[in-house]
Amino acid sequence: MDALLAALADPARWKLVRLLAEQPRSVGVLAQLAAARQPQTTKHLQTLERAGVVTSQRTGQRRVYALQPGPLRELAAALGQLADAADRVSGSGTTYDRYGLTMNAERLAATEAGWADGRSFRFHRSLTGRPEKVWRHLTEAGLLARWWTPDGLRVSELVFEARRGGQIVQEYRDAEDADDSDLIVGRAEGAVEQVRPGEHLAYRLSPLLPDGRPAFTAHVDMGLRPTETGTGLDVRWRITGSTVESADFVAGIEIGFGQSLDRLAAILAGSTHATDSPGNTDSPDGTDNTENGENADSSDNTWSTK
Repeated sequence: MDALLAALADPARWKLVRLLAEQPRSVGVLAQLAAARQPQTTKHLQTLERAGVVTSQRTGQRRVYALQPGPLRELAAALGQLADAADRVSGSGTTYDRYGLTMNAERLAATEAGWADGRSFRFHRSLTGRPEKVWRHLTEAGLLARWWTPDGLRVSELVFEARRGGQIVQEYRDAEDADDSDLIVGRAEGAVEQVRPGEHLAYRLSPLLPDGRPAFTAHVDMGLRPTETGTGLDVRWRITGSTVESADFVAGIEIGFGQSLDRLAAILAGSTHATDSPGNTDSPDGTDNTENGENADSSDNTWSTK
């Protein structure tokens, strides 16, 4: 396949393939139709023949080339499988395009400090499990680390002290950066403001710019209420202190936090079965188990892959 792709990548050879798709032709005729010198045409045809996409035979004083359709069909099938795989990945391409459009719009709007102040976002999820269990997933670092990032990212360090004035630190990396050798994708710092276990949680959190300054401050308010099927979770984000450089962060709030909540919902729905996340597993009785180098301290406030 690699040889075929390399052979077809040259525009001159691709032109010869298109001519041979019409009918078998001699080297001389192909050179004329391609407006190329015959020695160059011969070299291109030899490359295509080595790649298996054309075949040739001598007839009298001339050599005639014909296209082999089999390798092209195999290539077309392989490309089709790649396209199908991309379509199956939870609409990631659509999400990527949506984020790009939102990011461009926010960059145009971010003309001065405070441009996004007062902006709010609301989220609601109907979750499996009683409020007490959901509360643990909102406040215990080992459980938070399993869901508190958008798709494609993972938490690498997390501090969450679930008490008034408690510290919050969230650091995240690319999900495929297994050895933490790539750059940190982002870091946020904040503090817990209100705590009513199983009912209400409020905190402020500031994503940090590369120079360490806060991009903005998010005031996050979470309300939990029991329902017939589990727990209703209502979340409100409110922005203050927005900088001009915060546009990309603001653009990702609705998509990114929505993806995080979807992961939380999936974890809670499947918590009585084997989970799809390595490292932490939430057992049927609600206990948290850590392994594979992922560490949570005894107070459940701190979690790290280090």
